[in-house]
Amino acid sequence: MGAGAARPLVIRCGGLGEVVLLTALIEQLHARTGERVDVISSGPWTQPLLAGLPSVGDVQVLVSRNTPYWLDLRQQRLVRWLRERGAGPTWCCDNHDAGRTLLRRAGIADGYIIDSRSLPFDMTEHFVDRWTRLATLTPAALEGLLPPATVRVPRAARLQISPTQDAAHRDWLRAHGLQERRYFAIQAGNKRSTRGLLRRRPTNTKHWPEDRWAALIRALRERYPDTAIVLLGVRHEHALNTDIARLAGVRDIHSLAGELAVPVLLPLLRSARGMFSVDTGPAHAAAVLGCPTVALFGEASPALYRPGGVETPAIALTGEIDGRPNIRGISVESVLAAWEELSGHKPEPQEVVAPS
Repeated sequence: MGAGAARPLVIRCGGLGEVVLLTALIEQLHARTGERVDVISSGPWTQPLLAGLPSVGDVQVLVSRNTPYWLDLRQQRLVRWLRERGAGPTWCCDNHDAGRTLLRRAGIADGYIIDSRSLPFDMTEHFVDRWTRLATLTPAALEGLLPPATVRVPRAARLQISPTQDAAHRDWLRAHGLQERRYFAIQAGNKRSTRGLLRRRPTNTKHWPEDRWAALIRALRERYPDTAIVLLGVRHEHALNTDIARLAGVRDIHSLAGELAVPVLLPLLRSARGMFSVDTGPAHAAAVLGCPTVALFGEASPALYRPGGVETPAIALTGEIDGRPNIRGISVESVLAAWEELSGHKPEPQEVVAPS
């Protein structure tokens, strides 16, 4: 990099899954420059999410983009941090101007910035590939000063579990009686499930009916009787998980809505026998961490959002109703078939007792 230039900076204010996919950009920039990459994001969970990656430098959190700057001390501190670190190659990866506004306040000239909106959008290109391609672009002010992107990273996002997170996970398993147990992880809810009272409203295109989740759980219990079921989610999804567990009517179901902070969630996903999920952030994290993941898609395109990237142990299922994409067109049988195809597992043989 040019003498005196700050190390690379990436700005992305998005959800968990969006930041997981963003790690492809971070890894490519790290491979290109040899520098750790600083990150500005909007979720306080970003710091533990990225904590294990050697490619990541400082992680700053922009909690609110809507509060006026003069009323938000955190925005002001962030601008001071930007001024102190100085101008360097910067990649803005949002569809709004919040990051650009902060950069202007900090005196970072546009010539140091690559805005993802300047890169033509390809509806057949996975976001991991898009971010990797974006990392090959050079800000105008640093033309000829940044090394070219000669090394191409794998076509998958990347996460890494830190020793501290591993220890927290072991403690959590002991506290819940799940140490040395095998378990399936299920993420039935999504952020639209937590808004308002109606899970089935038309705007919630990721709602797979509770009775189908219950039928899937019963089938898993029948085929894999010694494997526990862990229901994930945020605190507001507790009622959803409770309804699903009640409809399933089987033993050994653990509803963990609101219990799992990121430092425990990541190793829990890595260690799961399998993950069944709607198209959400935890599905991306699970696939990146090597957990066989079956994700149920509604109207979103698997070509863009297949869990974790192009090279992960995941299957993105789609369904149709009346010729249009619809998650309710996905059957329980197709979910089970996808899991067996993905994992190579077949139902465990049951002992047959001959009649006396």
